[in-house]
Amino acid sequence: MAAKRNHELPRHGAAQVSLAQFGLPLARLDPPSVLPPPTRPARIAPARPIHVSAFQRTGNDFYATPSWVTEALLQHIRFRGPIWEPCCGDGAMASVLSRHGYKVVSSDIADRGFGTAGVDFLACRAVPEGCRSVVTNPPYGDSGSHAGQSRSPTAMLNFLRHALTLTASMQGQLALLVRLQWVAGQRVAEVMSTAPFHAVVVLTHRILWFDRGEDTKPAQHHHAWVVFDHDHPPGQPPAMLYA
Repeated sequence: MAAKRNHELPRHGAAQVSLAQFGLPLARLDPPSVLPPPTRPARIAPARPIHVSAFQRTGNDFYATPSWVTEALLQHIRFRGPIWEPCCGDGAMASVLSRHGYKVVSSDIADRGFGTAGVDFLACRAVPEGCRSVVTNPPYGDSGSHAGQSRSPTAMLNFLRHALTLTASMQGQLALLVRLQWVAGQRVAEVMSTAPFHAVVVLTHRILWFDRGEDTKPAQHHHAWVVFDHDHPPGQPPAMLYA
């Protein structure tokens, strides 16, 4: 049995924060059971859902966000107060935010050696004390194609609803990295039309999530930051920005 770890403080550059500030107990860290894939006769592969690649997906859909993606957001958006990065992974995004002078509280449901591990964002009932903004790349693929993965776009929409509820409690800001075409979904449009939608920052370059040398395939999809601000004037349309 592994030795018991101290979950009270984050590690490696994240701001100090106790788990009690998240309003929840530790999430279960045991990985879900993975069933062996069913045996199928050889046949021509069907068209793949969006974002399903030929490469094996990682646990909890973890793919580090390239630094230029966060830099693109910060070209246009200024955040208020300390920022909570609730899906921090290995700290790629939090590190960029810190370099721009922000105090960042980092957490993740999985332990990747950065921030406070074992914090399930969807189970949180409060933001860490003092935080005024939430900035993250939600850990959802687009097909629900591997064990333990919730299907997107439904999972992403639930994440958005919960994030809006948390940030409303302190009149804060929220920025989520999403596929650009996800914004056009009918149910997404219904939520975003009634939310304090401040801006969309469209990335004019596609994100390369995998680097497999000569085997690297061109990126398939465009992404954007959707930004919400609970101080956004009612009735004012969101800004359309490019980076």
